[in-house]
Amino acid sequence: MAAIYLFGGIMHFIKPKAYVKIIPKFLPKRRTLNLVAGAFEIILALGLLFPKTRSFASIGIILMLIVFLIVHFNMLRGGKYSLGFPKWILILRIPLQFFLIWWAYLYI
Repeated sequence: MAAIYLFGGIMHFIKPKAYVKIIPKFLPKRRTLNLVAGAFEIILALGLLFPKTRSFASIGIILMLIVFLIVHFNMLRGGKYSLGFPKWILILRIPLQFFLIWWAYLYI
């Protein structure tokens, strides 16, 4: 799990434009939000590696995934919001998000 979030967090810095595009326009300072999200993903991923911080990191990941649902539902609007992904993939991402929440819960 740590590798997934570490990779995802790093990608926020390597490909920021892709992430900024999917952040809903009603949220302020989307570029900053992207960098903050990436930093949190990296920090939480590293937190998973140590027994003393694992529970805290897992709770942080769960909260982060809940907040990220805003992005997933925004992408379901289609058109430019979907980044060209087929709607069926965007729909499948919703239950995947809940699976990831459950998986993080196992580390608490």
